[in-house]
Amino acid sequence: MFSITVVTQSFAGHLADLDLAAISIACTVLISVTFGFMLGMASALETLCGQAYGAGQHRMLGVYLQRSWVVLSLASILMLPVFVFATPLLKLVGQPVAVAEQAGLVAVWLIPFHLSFPFQFTLQRFLQCQLKTAIVAWVSGAALAIHVLVSWVFVYRMRIGIVGAALSIGFSWWLSVLGMLGYTLFGGCPCSWTGFSAEAFVGLWEFFKLSLASGIMLALENFYYRLLLIVSGYMHNTEIAIDALSVCVTIYGWESMIPLAFLGATGVRVANELGAGNAEGAKFATLVSVVNTVLVGFIFWLVVVFFNKNLALIFTSSSSVIQIVNDLAMLLAFTVLLNCIQPVLSGVAVGSGRQAVVAYINIGSYYLVGIPLGILLGWFLPSSIVGMWSGMMSGTVVQTLILATITMRYDWEKEVRKAQILIKDEATSNQ
Repeated sequence: MFSITVVTQSFAGHLADLDLAAISIACTVLISVTFGFMLGMASALETLCGQAYGAGQHRMLGVYLQRSWVVLSLASILMLPVFVFATPLLKLVGQPVAVAEQAGLVAVWLIPFHLSFPFQFTLQRFLQCQLKTAIVAWVSGAALAIHVLVSWVFVYRMRIGIVGAALSIGFSWWLSVLGMLGYTLFGGCPCSWTGFSAEAFVGLWEFFKLSLASGIMLALENFYYRLLLIVSGYMHNTEIAIDALSVCVTIYGWESMIPLAFLGATGVRVANELGAGNAEGAKFATLVSVVNTVLVGFIFWLVVVFFNKNLALIFTSSSSVIQIVNDLAMLLAFTVLLNCIQPVLSGVAVGSGRQAVVAYINIGSYYLVGIPLGILLGWFLPSSIVGMWSGMMSGTVVQTLILATITMRYDWEKEVRKAQILIKDEATSNQ
């Protein structure tokens, strides 16, 4: 589904530098705040649904799904001011007037996209916890194929430009939501979906607390490298700097979908095994996920290293932007490689219900180590972008080392006992 945003930025990039800068700021900065938070909140289902499925309590999955709709829908409504007041917010953090105003226009038309998050993310996790990932993949693939056509019609045939590009994202995401919802409601999940239930309104506070910890965990991580785009607003040739960084951050975000998929899969698998009382199975699932995601990361590293001169052509035809992206390609390659392990380790924490622990680690690693060091290096190195980025990479290294240490010291039998207690408590509260 992230590819839908990439396709949209590609269409906008061939309109004008200002259009690419505007939609990049809107999607990569504004949307990343709400996207990361809502995706994180939805990961509470990986813990609850995963453990319930492993314990054989399939009916509870439907209850948890409905409960998540209530909590995440309210959260999405509370976050609407980010889009309504996007222009003054962007001006406040130093973005040029032209970019801020154009991005503010785009942000308003991205509201339907934002409102799809409570259903998109929760339905994905609901189906993944039942090992129905093929359904998610088919629906997402169909939505992407239709999105390319819709974007072309909106941008070039109807000639509504950047507004059409923004509208096409919301259209395609809601199309995906309807596909998964139709599968769920009309017989695809007979054991886990038994109809709408008043139990969805029971235990909302406990669900909210777990969702909030999950949301903070992923929002802090998702927004981290996007800060580079805000910093670019203080540089010379702002539009060019934003365009170049947005290309790099988009490629990084595109690659990050693979580790994030492993995060979700690891969280679900670990939760399934803990719910079933299988400590060794949870440990083995963690090991397999780490090995696989490292291999995938190395492949992406090779792609960025060997095709660095062609990557920017996907998004823009501006020679100035292409040159800056080429200069940053090696730094991007190592960022991609470093970003492979920690999502899986975070997934282990999600599967065992330790989202709050990861949130604290993210605050310390990213915002107390990475950003201060990035500012320091950005001040002393000839290239402020390279210095800032290098310092922020150190935050990722610190986070990965801490998570790896915690994971290696896991008492898996103790985690099984904790999962069994959680399942019993949830079953009791819903009687």
